[in-house]
Amino acid sequence: MRKLLLPGPLSRPMPYDRAMPPAQTPLAAALERVGDRWSLLLIEALLEGPRRFGELSEAVTGIAPNILAERLRRLEGERVVRAVPYSERPPRFTYALTDEGLELAGVLRLLADWGSRGSAHAEPMRHGLCGTPLEARLWCPTCARSLDEPEADGLRFV
Repeated sequence: MRKLLLPGPLSRPMPYDRAMPPAQTPLAAALERVGDRWSLLLIEALLEGPRRFGELSEAVTGIAPNILAERLRRLEGERVVRAVPYSERPPRFTYALTDEGLELAGVLRLLADWGSRGSAHAEPMRHGLCGTPLEARLWCPTCARSLDEPEADGLRFV
């Protein structure tokens, strides 16, 4: 029986354009790993649970099969997605988010909320119990309080 050879995790993130200099800020580093439309939509689709290639193709409207395959390989290399074989001949996989990929759920919710406020067709996130639109806030667990905008301007990455 022949084993499927899966690429191992990369030692560092793989930039889309290898000619670009390394990311200089935390946001640039994040965008280098998952900063394109298709990657974010695939991550959103996988938040519902593991899916096969065809299911992802249906869930992410408009993505070409070659782009879907490339983004899945890339996200696997970035340790955001895990491919688990379910068929050896032909090789077929189920794709799921890793723990690192699941950490993006909050970021995607915030980005979707921001997008809904600038769209006439999208609804903001709402509290399930009362229906009130939700507000995102920065929270300091040490001080046990949220930060308002003037104080948030002084944030720094250490």
